[in-house]
Amino acid sequence: MSNIPLITFENIACRYKYRKKGLRFAYHDALKDISFTLYKGETLGVLGRNGAGKSTLLRIVAGIVRPDAGRVINHQPVSISLLTLQLGFSVELSGRDNAILGALMLGKTKKEALDRLDAIHEFSDLGHWFYEPLKSYSSGMRARLGFAVAMEVSPDILLVDEVLGVGDEAFRVKSTAAMKERMRSGQTVLFVSHSLPSMRELCTRVIWIEDGVTRMQGETMEILRAYREHMIATQK
Repeated sequence: MSNIPLITFENIACRYKYRKKGLRFAYHDALKDISFTLYKGETLGVLGRNGAGKSTLLRIVAGIVRPDAGRVINHQPVSISLLTLQLGFSVELSGRDNAILGALMLGKTKKEALDRLDAIHEFSDLGHWFYEPLKSYSSGMRARLGFAVAMEVSPDILLVDEVLGVGDEAFRVKSTAAMKERMRSGQTVLFVSHSLPSMRELCTRVIWIEDGVTRMQGETMEILRAYREHMIATQK
């Protein structure tokens, strides 16, 4: 990890409007006061239970969601890829066409995208499904495609949302090995996961989010130890 900042969150808050019973609306505060800096070359883990605000944080970094308060500081122009099971693909297009579209969205030229197609196809292990519409894919197959595009196109910042646990064991081993190789080569990663072993293995720092606020952030083992103790205590 370097001391070069890429993105800084300053007191970020984000709320969603939803309809309650009848015609009434209410608000859910997904994030309330989040501050951190992501540095070039680090793998920063985002830890927390379901509903803590982790995925909302990733969507703000990706520019998909705008915060309601605070500010996001982009210290330099960067390409960002959000690797998730829910976003980024057209279900009517084939895996091949989605791979081209994904590469173009990450700033590659048409020629560069086409040049990477064979490598994306091979890494994804999709076989003939690469040429089929995405609507025929399982969630694991979509994750394979998204991971393959992200690995082969190499964005400046890779946002990973719970994807390493999807798919068969062979692909999990393959994708984890690819992540480690990217980390060694200086890839910057923001990594959301429920898996404490994956956090321990991959992350240089961890942020623990609870109910939309930062509970702790710092050295990986310290945060994981505190999180584990908290989970045990709250389950009694």
